[in-house]
Amino acid sequence: MADSTGTALLPGAEPFAFPGGRVGVLLVHGFTGSPGSMRPWGEALAAAGLTVSCPLLPGHGTRWQDMVPTTWPDWYTVVRGEFLRLRDECERVFVMGLSMGGTLTLRLAEEYAADLAGVVTVNASLATERRLASLAGLLGRVVPSLPGVAGDVKAAGVPEVGYSRVPLLPFASLRQLWALTRADLARVTCPVLAYRSVVDHVVEPGSGAILLAGVRGPVEERLLPDSYHVATLDNDKEKIFAGSLEFVRQHAAGALLPEAVVADA
Repeated sequence: MADSTGTALLPGAEPFAFPGGRVGVLLVHGFTGSPGSMRPWGEALAAAGLTVSCPLLPGHGTRWQDMVPTTWPDWYTVVRGEFLRLRDECERVFVMGLSMGGTLTLRLAEEYAADLAGVVTVNASLATERRLASLAGLLGRVVPSLPGVAGDVKAAGVPEVGYSRVPLLPFASLRQLWALTRADLARVTCPVLAYRSVVDHVVEPGSGAILLAGVRGPVEERLLPDSYHVATLDNDKEKIFAGSLEFVRQHAAGALLPEAVVADA
């Protein structure tokens, strides 16, 4: 399979969609990652009868060099477009994201809070304490990439489909997305369920604190004690799957839930 430019995709990086009932879920993967990190989550939600979609973000899923010309508006445009499609097809829509996918999810909630039934984030990124981060835009013109962050999984033998390098210019654009999202967090009025790994080698705890302090709608944080950054593939993944499904049950009108979900309630 190839992306929209014809470049061959990494095995496991393919976007996916599962038809289901009138409740839709949009899943958003992380920076330098791919839908592969979201597929088990998507399969669990689809098995409960939900309509699920996880697009591949521009520049991802092929080789890191393909990310270099992309910026956060490119990624957000795809996320927004898929959300609008689900909104037209479903009567309730939830958006759930990992890492930068959580950032894009929050940005979407800032602009479309009235149209969202709820948001689930897993180790959403909103800032970093790394001193070199502020220089990414300048460094990226000389050093295109640095060693990657993919694969921060505690469970043994569980790979993540993603890049082994971090392209610095797109990272500088991600920092712009962080700033915009932090500034508008008070516009998030829909319910938020935020998962955070106790040990995360990619996103510092400060991002979680910013999220909790900034959103105006009801928010709950749940800690993941046995997973690293890519918790959707890690030891606590079943907690995420079950918790997000219960979140859907709680915030979607009962009449709209597919029979499989109601039966398990």
